[in-house]
Amino acid sequence: MAHDYTAAKKIATKTILILAVVTVLEVMVALTGKGYIVEGWYMTPWVMNITMIAMSLYKAYLIVYEFMHMKYEAKGLKLSVILPTCLLIWAVIAFLYEGTAWKGNRDTVDERSKIEVVE
Repeated sequence: MAHDYTAAKKIATKTILILAVVTVLEVMVALTGKGYIVEGWYMTPWVMNITMIAMSLYKAYLIVYEFMHMKYEAKGLKLSVILPTCLLIWAVIAFLYEGTAWKGNRDTVDERSKIEVVE
């Protein structure tokens, strides 16, 4: 890998500009989705959330692969970073789903106990 300062500077500038554009788009989606820019026009929350998550993941990808030089690493090292991250994301989603199920079960128990007390 040759170390060319001007090429590295060009790549870094391009990446910074892409990150800036994506950040501005994120802010615009958030403000527009909540109705602050166009009065009376809102986005459904799930569309706005998925859009924001996708843009944030893209920014994270760019930062890791360009500024942390992950694109120059061997496949094994890339997988040793990506796979645990995917497992962590899966675990967070699973815990949120389980927490919702437990809350639903708890609400059912509370409702049944209120009915039994009334009778």
